[in-house]
Amino acid sequence: MTVHFIGAGPGAADLLTLRGRDLIAACPVCLYAGSLVPEGVLAHCPKGARIVNTAPMSLDDIMSEIVTAHREGKDVARLHSGDLSIWSAMGEQLRRLRALRIPYLVTPGVPAFSAASAALEAELTLPGLAQSVVLTRTSGRASAMPKGEKLAAFAATGAVLAIHLSIHLLAKVIDELTPHYGADCPVAIVWRASWPDQRIIRATLSTLDSAVSNELERTAVILVGRTLGSEDFGESRLYAADYERRYRPRWTTPRFPEAS
Repeated sequence: MTVHFIGAGPGAADLLTLRGRDLIAACPVCLYAGSLVPEGVLAHCPKGARIVNTAPMSLDDIMSEIVTAHREGKDVARLHSGDLSIWSAMGEQLRRLRALRIPYLVTPGVPAFSAASAALEAELTLPGLAQSVVLTRTSGRASAMPKGEKLAAFAATGAVLAIHLSIHLLAKVIDELTPHYGADCPVAIVWRASWPDQRIIRATLSTLDSAVSNELERTAVILVGRTLGSEDFGESRLYAADYERRYRPRWTTPRFPEAS
């Protein structure tokens, strides 16, 4: 028996890895975060599977379901939205499973920031503008931010910021970022990235507040950085004609011939 933690993607039911799909289809028990995992993903569950929405459940309740499946020798598909490596609450479940000696495996999924950048048709790292992307959030009721992890500190680097779970604190985000990026810095908000009702808002830090309606909720990703919508950037050396690399050598003879 194994508990399979599976990243179910950002929203679109077909943004699911083949491995994730096949594991769901093979597990007689499926626990899913119903507030964020699309119902279309559950269509892969086998006939007769026990399907449990964990949205209203406590951690103890969730673990009870897993322990019951373990005793019955039934594999479990544990579905979380996006990718499991960030803000999934997987860590606390794994800690309990280790204590109980219940085996588990982790299958990654498509993260929300990736779906958001795809919706914007944007490469977040462009030569000469930014080569780093910071995934962060603001403090919330469920998890406070550590003392050193401040938006202003990340903004001081000039990196592109992908700010999650913070749309309700938009004014605070704008105030903290404007001194570092400038009022004219491009910003994009992607709400419910890849869902059928996805919405995109493009603005600058100075115009963002007036461009956003009150209906947007926590499922929005805020992207901030000079690479958004920019056409003024250098080309990567990767595809330059005079750039030598392993699969496109410029030399027709060995550069370092063996000594005769």
